[in-house]
Order: sequence, then structure tokens, then C-alpha cells
Amino acid sequence: MMELNGAPADLEAVKALALVNYGHFTSMRVDDQRVRGLSLHMERLQRDCRAVFATELDMDRVRECVRRAVAGHDGSFVVRVSIFDPALDMGHPSSAATPHVLVTSRPTGQLPMPPMRVQAVPYVRDVPAVKHIGLFGALHARRAAQLDGFDDALFYGPDDLISEGGTWNVGFIDREGSVIWPKAEVLPGVTMALLQQQHEHTVTHVTREAAHGMQAAFATNTSIGVRAISTIDSTPFPTEHPVLAALREGYQAAPGDLV
Repeated sequence: MMELNGAPADLEAVKALALVNYGHFTSMRVDDQRVRGLSLHMERLQRDCRAVFATELDMDRVRECVRRAVAGHDGSFVVRVSIFDPALDMGHPSSAATPHVLVTSRPTGQLPMPPMRVQAVPYVRDVPAVKHIGLFGALHARRAAQLDGFDDALFYGPDDLISEGGTWNVGFIDREGSVIWPKAEVLPGVTMALLQQQHEHTVTHVTREAAHGMQAAFATNTSIGVRAISTIDSTPFPTEHPVLAALREGYQAAPGDLV
């Protein structure tokens, strides 16, 4: 399914996403017509539209486009809402923009997902606070990690501080059993925000060395929920932990909001 502004998408209009690659998006896991953190997803779209296009997004239109996309579809799937301007001129991106709303959907797996192995790599995403569509660097890092035998890449900056994964936030459980979120330039993830609302936590700097010394580690985003990390580089981590189980159960028990 692919609809632009509530109607079947025209290839001529959406090709700007590939050729100009300027815009932002959010992805939402839909479970039986409900989305966990729906208001946070809408706030993200509004906030990022100001940052990317310096204009206000018509949120009523966005919600209506999403409703059309999920209507009549049961079960679990992911809806992605991409905001872009098909008329954007690559030579003059500062021109006044008219944001369009592209809604697409794709299947998703059952939760919880199996643990994954990650490789720490030096990388910082462009404009980390915005969920923008420029994914080349993140996907290139993921590809390199997979070629080295891992499932994904875990980023750290020039200061040696752990930040995030390519399309997910990372959390840790320290030796005292406390939930730790890295203090760094990261995307403010919706799933991370929901978990922070539910569980006591600390946000602090986490070096690569400190990460290897944690009791457990996990990845979070709307598609994977709370996914255990079994290995960082050559350091193994347990994939079962009481705090990890509580995080996962709390997230999956959240009822979500009707679209």
C-alpha cells in the first residue's frame, strides 16, 4: 500500500524521495488498529517538519491519511509516514516548502524478536535528533557489520561514547540492575520514551569500555519492541534478565491508542 495525501501515489511525485532524498518520517507498529505512543509519533512528525521544512504540518490531514491506511486491516504491520515536498529543488532547498504525506505499509514480525549480535563502529548520523530519510550512512554501517558476521552496527562517536544503532536506540542494564540510556546525540525514539515513562532509569555517558562491562543490553524501536543484544563485538551478554523481561512485558502490555 502506498498513498500520497490520501490517494494512490503517483510515481512522478514520489520519485523525489529517491532522487533528492530530503524529508523525514516516522514508522509505527500497528497491532489490531492500535499504535503504542501514537501521540509521540504525531509530535515527532510535527517537530521534525519544523526542523526540516520550517513550516507547520497539518496534523489532522496526517491522522486521516494514517486512518485510511489501517482501515480494514487486522493483525500487526508497520505503517510509515514520510513527509517530503515533490517540488523541492535540489539547488534551492531553502525555498518555501509544501509538505506532502506519503503513507506506506509493510509486514512486521512477532514480538519478542530473537536476540541480535552487534558490532561497535565509529559513526554519527547527520542531524541525529531528526528522523530523516537520509539512511545511506546507517545502512552502509549495517552492511559492513553484517559482512563481518554481526546482525547490526552499534554507533559510537569521536569521544568514544556509545550513542545508538542505525534504526534503533540502545539501552543497558548495569551491574546494580539499573536501566541505563546513553547520553549522546541520538534520535529521541518513541519506544525509548515509552520505556522511560514506565521504568526508573538513568541517562549518562557510556563509553565502549563501559558498554562491554554492562550486565545486559537491548535495542528498541517501534518494530522490534525490546530486543535483547547477545553480543557487542566479542563480549557476550545474557539474553534473559529480570529487568529485561520487565521492560519487554511492560511494553507489550501497553494497549496503544486507536488510530
